[in-house]
Amino acid sequence: MTVELVTPMPTYERASSLAEHREALARRAAWRLEAAPPETIIRWASRTFGARFAVTSSMADAVLIDLVARVAPGTDVVFLDTGYHFTATLTMRDAVAATYRGRINLVTVEPAQTVPQQDTEYGKDLFSSNPDRCCFLRKVLPLDRALAGYDAWGSGLRRDDSLARSRTPVVDWDRRNSMVKVNPIARWTQKDIDAYVERHHILTNLLLDEGFTSVGCVPCTRPAGGEEARSGRWTGRSKSECGIHVVGS
Repeated sequence: MTVELVTPMPTYERASSLAEHREALARRAAWRLEAAPPETIIRWASRTFGARFAVTSSMADAVLIDLVARVAPGTDVVFLDTGYHFTATLTMRDAVAATYRGRINLVTVEPAQTVPQQDTEYGKDLFSSNPDRCCFLRKVLPLDRALAGYDAWGSGLRRDDSLARSRTPVVDWDRRNSMVKVNPIARWTQKDIDAYVERHHILTNLLLDEGFTSVGCVPCTRPAGGEEARSGRWTGRSKSECGIHVVGS
């Protein structure tokens, strides 16, 4: 009897093959689900990835959270506590946790260093001297580490947020993390958001009543000063993204 020895595929080859499969899956889903309502897109992600699908929230509003709670209860909702948030944002986080208790799993993620520790190592107010580095340390790295336990993640990105986000697909490939990225409300406009908030009595951040159209960290966020929703972020700089969302790819 001849025994054929099968050499296992090297780990890096298996990983590469899996990533290629997921990227192809994302591209197909983007085409198939382009015209689908957010509920259908979320349902697809939940059924495809199960507990290895999570969504993120900046706590500007609870629209995406509410959609997930309705369609895919039990989904993890990841919130980045950068250490620089407005009190209103942390209050919103706590209100979401209480309102959706039992329907979502709220996961708060923090950077490796506190703000004082970061000040000691990099100098006080890194957000002013090197905002890209500050965002990387307090947003990008912590989220990437948190997402390592999932196969897909969802965001509240919308095409009408900014010109840079105007081509956001409803399902995308997150090349940095080798994950499927789901943007269920990408096609929604601000009018759609407002209508959903009113119809379902959705929680919103109190900052939205003060002229803010995008909610970020205290030092880098102002009430909107232009036509784009994100015009109040990093005022006076060419910077418009923190680095979490690679747009236009």
